[in-house]
Amino acid sequence: MAKLTFLGLGVMGYPMAGHLARAGHEVTVYNRTAAKAEKWAAAHGGRHAATPREAAEGAEIVFACVGNDDDLRSVCLGDDGAFAGMEAGALFVDHTTVSAAVTRELAAQADAHGFGFVDAPVSGGQAGAENGQLSVMCGGAQAHYDRAEPVIDAYAKICKRLGESGAGQLAKMANQIAIAGLVQGLSESLAFADKAGLDGRALVEVISQGAAGSWQMVNRHSTMLDDHFEHGFAVDWMRKDLGICLDAADELSVSLPVTALVDQFYKEVQQMGGGRWDTSSLIKRLRKS
Repeated sequence: MAKLTFLGLGVMGYPMAGHLARAGHEVTVYNRTAAKAEKWAAAHGGRHAATPREAAEGAEIVFACVGNDDDLRSVCLGDDGAFAGMEAGALFVDHTTVSAAVTRELAAQADAHGFGFVDAPVSGGQAGAENGQLSVMCGGAQAHYDRAEPVIDAYAKICKRLGESGAGQLAKMANQIAIAGLVQGLSESLAFADKAGLDGRALVEVISQGAAGSWQMVNRHSTMLDDHFEHGFAVDWMRKDLGICLDAADELSVSLPVTALVDQFYKEVQQMGGGRWDTSSLIKRLRKS
């Protein structure tokens, strides 16, 4: 069992940190809203700290799951940042979906301080975090990954190293690119079926067993048919992720026409007031026509 720190207790981080505590690790948490950290500590028997630095002091592995590049820098750097409290030989594992550039920047700083860095973005949403069934895509040195993987196993369905620093974030971009196209395709399929007078649930029961089947179809068709989107992964966050994908594609000279189009569709959903709706709310814009 290890002495761990978890920074960021949002819809993903809160249950992930809980799985680490239930696995028997000694966990200290930090959250920008202190009341949530206090609630977590009361529920799981761990400690909470006032700053990332304080939380990270003495930890063997520090985990983070925050919002974006700037949020990650803020919990890592500066006098109150985690890096200032970490000891040589420790390990930082970042579960945030951020750019590969900030990952490499922070990994270099971690190396200069004498500790390791693994980028480990996740897929599986809130339900995956709560049920300990996340897919974890990792980048970093093999030795650092080998230290992190047995601990990550507490909330992972699969955990895999894809390459050196930044490879995990690039894999997460590929994941979001695939999801964007899938959700748009599912939205169009269900909207078409409705206009054609088909029973949506009966349709999905059939086509989900064939080549059209996907996680999105199985797990989102029912709420899409019910026009219910107050759950899941928010459109605002998906647009953040797709922006990262499109920026990286420009750097790599890769064409992502479908991803760029779906990103604009999500912008329309935001303009409809759906920034906090689940990503499956793409179907809402089709229902307007």
